[in-house]
Amino acid sequence: MPRITMMKDNLNERNAEFSQVPLTQPVFLNSVPKAGTHLIRNIMRMFVPVEQQYHATFIQHPILRQHGVPAFDPRRPMLSWGHLLYSDDAAMLLRTARTVLMVRDPYDWVLARARFFMSENFDGMTNHLKGGRIETSDLLNLMIFGIHDKAPGMEEIFRHNAVCWLGTKAYVIRYEDMVKHLKQIESRQAELYFAGLFDACGIDMPADWRTRVAIGADRKQSATARENLDGATDLPDELPDTQKKLVDYAAPGLRALLGYA
Repeated sequence: MPRITMMKDNLNERNAEFSQVPLTQPVFLNSVPKAGTHLIRNIMRMFVPVEQQYHATFIQHPILRQHGVPAFDPRRPMLSWGHLLYSDDAAMLLRTARTVLMVRDPYDWVLARARFFMSENFDGMTNHLKGGRIETSDLLNLMIFGIHDKAPGMEEIFRHNAVCWLGTKAYVIRYEDMVKHLKQIESRQAELYFAGLFDACGIDMPADWRTRVAIGADRKQSATARENLDGATDLPDELPDTQKKLVDYAAPGLRALLGYA
């Protein structure tokens, strides 16, 4: 398994500044890897008692039985998070849990994945590519199509971690929408957006929700925010046109299915 180095945040301590109402039902925050997992996790941590937050690990398929059973137990409701691909076991274990699914524009996802893989925070099967040993265009193509015997391609990841969950009870949100509403947090539109998210999680919206959201969304608290990655490769802010065409070739219809086209 790849090893990921994360900085410690102080959100458990900040959580104590607010009155917390216990969860009555398990809540699982699912996401495509590199689609804003830390953002939604950190925000929602400000609305749930710390003792009801499952900090043991990011829940994924290989450890589903070990960690999904306690995390999704309706007799002991917890807030948990992870990158859980769609499967019969996942569907059964999540039957009594509220589920949120965060996705991201595949164009931006390619850049986010490349930036993370090339950072010092990620120690895995792509270490041989670090240190400027590969051209940016080649790196982006590998993020799109995968690395043979080392890392899956974009289509496979989105199929199992996002597309297969569509049409289920999962409440689907897009990373870009959350970022947009964070930038206009005082607006009525932002209030309606976050009210929908809290409702999907079974959480009543407190009067101080904006303060809590702002604390959780602070990029200084996110281990995977671009500026907090150590030694990340310098990549363009926007995916080049050729690579956009390659994304559309590799996963035709994916962006439209997720509401991006």
